[in-house]
Amino acid sequence: MTHARNQAATRLNGLGRLKKLALAGLTGCLLASTLSAHADIADIEKRGYMSVATEDDYAPFNFIVDGKPEGFHKELLEDLRAYAKFDVRQEILPWTGLLASVASGQYDMAFTGALVTDDRLRVFNFAPPFASAQHFYVKRAGDERLGDIASLCGKTAGLQAGSALLARLPELKKMMADAGCEIGDVVEYQSYPEAYADLANGRLDYVINALISVNDLVKTRGDTFEKGIAVSGDGFAAWPVPKKSPEVLEFLTGFMNHIRDNGRLAELQSKWFGEAFPAMPKEPITQVDQFHTLAGME
Repeated sequence: MTHARNQAATRLNGLGRLKKLALAGLTGCLLASTLSAHADIADIEKRGYMSVATEDDYAPFNFIVDGKPEGFHKELLEDLRAYAKFDVRQEILPWTGLLASVASGQYDMAFTGALVTDDRLRVFNFAPPFASAQHFYVKRAGDERLGDIASLCGKTAGLQAGSALLARLPELKKMMADAGCEIGDVVEYQSYPEAYADLANGRLDYVINALISVNDLVKTRGDTFEKGIAVSGDGFAAWPVPKKSPEVLEFLTGFMNHIRDNGRLAELQSKWFGEAFPAMPKEPITQVDQFHTLAGME
């Protein structure tokens, strides 16, 4: 474990630059949203189409199989096109520039599994959530040392640098304080596959990720990894819409009501996420205080 903690310190120093880059990206996102024009429904109807930005490497939300799109959003895009009175054009972008491109007005919305966060709510409103993003821990399969919150105290954790999960790490620290102990080293990685590799080879004790990603990992690699318990309050995956496009938000709220009422949402949730989420908020999330109340962060 000494070796693991030395590795942790090395990665934390090396990834300081990543955190600065993430902050710079968010600052650019904020600046772009204040300087650029954004289309609303009247503009979309006039041009004849809505432009949506998705990614292609975020299973089970959006990913590629044999060169073809697959996943929750691939199927739901068909429903969105049937519901809309205008064309819906999809553009696939890397995640690193996706939200900034939507904030700058290049696209009308992000059609992907974005997590609601305080920082993002300063730039975007979010359509009613379509999935839980509560944070869970993952451990090596058969690791009987880890179970409740107290068992995580002092252990080495991994998560992705610049991820939304970092902002809610204080919740886990409070849980540990209530259990009479403290969090151990936290190692930040450029990607989750790297973190999972270090978990598998023993350099980490556990990795923190959002529920859907954890379920997908255990589904595909259950011989190696095992799902632990929740390490945060509620969280939400939803579609970001620039704050200057309230009618787009209203349109997407209507679409969510439509697919919830006809059962399509629960069908796709069960297929791609392993469970449906009937208790998700049915209203858009537009304010930090509202988000904190819904997530039980107060």
